[in-house]
Amino acid sequence: QARLVESGGGLAQAGGSLTLSCAASVRAVSYADMGWFRQAPGKERLFVAAINWRGQNAEYDDSVKGRFTISRPYAENAVYLQMNSLEPEQTAVYYCAATGARINVPTSRAASDYSWGQGTQVTVSS
Repeated sequence: QARLVESGGGLAQAGGSLTLSCAASVRAVSYADMGWFRQAPGKERLFVAAINWRGQNAEYDDSVKGRFTISRPYAENAVYLQMNSLEPEQTAVYYCAATGARINVPTSRAASDYSWGQGTQVTVSS
């Protein structure tokens, strides 16, 4: 199971930007999908974006398409989420996530496939 450490959360104004980073232990994510989920108080954990082990085949929730970009540079055991045009409704704890080895299958959007980091708070003020 991967050890995942998030950073980059904080406070942003509506319309602003933040970039989240997640560093992962080396072996555990070599062939894993990596992604981001978010959870607002009292709500379920929701898929945001994910990308496969090659840094390809990104998947996005419809609510963030065109505004968020997930990236995973080759040979880095890290994943990033660039968030633009933020909205107050996107205030939540954002969790970095990683699957087990997944090769030649679609990038997973299912929370049940992932293990989690500790999360980082993102607060968007209106």
